[in-house]
Amino acid sequence: MATSKEGPERPTERLDIARGLENVPVSAWPPGAEPEPFQYTPDHIAGPGTDIDPTQITFPGCICLKTCLPGTCSCLRHAENYDDNSCLIDTGSQGKCANPVFECNILCQCSDQCKNRVVQQGLQFQLQVFKTDKKGWGLRTLEFIPKGRFVCEYAGEVLGYSEVQRRIQLQTIQDPNYIIAVREHVYSGQVIETFVDPASIGNIGRFLNHSCEPNLLMIPVRIDSMVPKLALFAAKDILPEEELSYDYSGRFLNLMDSKDKERLDQGKTRKPCYCGTRSCAAFLPYDSSLYCPLGKSNIS
Repeated sequence: MATSKEGPERPTERLDIARGLENVPVSAWPPGAEPEPFQYTPDHIAGPGTDIDPTQITFPGCICLKTCLPGTCSCLRHAENYDDNSCLIDTGSQGKCANPVFECNILCQCSDQCKNRVVQQGLQFQLQVFKTDKKGWGLRTLEFIPKGRFVCEYAGEVLGYSEVQRRIQLQTIQDPNYIIAVREHVYSGQVIETFVDPASIGNIGRFLNHSCEPNLLMIPVRIDSMVPKLALFAAKDILPEEELSYDYSGRFLNLMDSKDKERLDQGKTRKPCYCGTRSCAAFLPYDSSLYCPLGKSNIS
């Protein structure tokens, strides 16, 4: 966990990184410091090249009048997603893939208190953006977060693949890369890809650093749209002042096929990893499929 010489500052009215767009203000440390300017959005927005508007309602609602249960609720395909404490039930295990989550949506007849409405409730914990020693800005919690609780989204512009390539081609080795590629493997063999870039327009998820032993797990959660919310849940109990992190490669608690491994391990000048964990791989994960020459793709 990255630390600063002085203790974290509790949220004040002086600065809210979220600009009042979250349930809870997000403070910054040290006092007087502020990250580079960006446009804050708590939700995905449609960016260049995408053919799906993430704000468009595409799922029908359930007709549950009381309790939403598997077998009777159309939103619960296989089993309940959350327990009575709003904790994700299936946090996965080594050698097991995480299951996608479908929450009840705006067209559902169930109440706003339905326990299958968690990610859509937004930020619930006091978080703080802070300056780390080697990793630039980071994100930490100011309060205890139990395992399985939703922490925040990774939200930004949803892009088409050609726009992803264009933006990456413009990057230098010194530039941070915020673009994430999420690939969901469907039972039919199809791969659903979602590309999100919060660099210029995004939420607090853009401040999350990589760790080879992360305390967050990213799960695609669908609510109103086929475009998934990239929801980050606590993979373990997280203590106050602990830095929040996830594995940029997606390998944590998820299987990786041979093509995914090739994308992540092909040779290129790699950026060093400063997570400091015992299993640190020394370099940040690298997805070579995003660095193909424009117009050529090795995604299959």
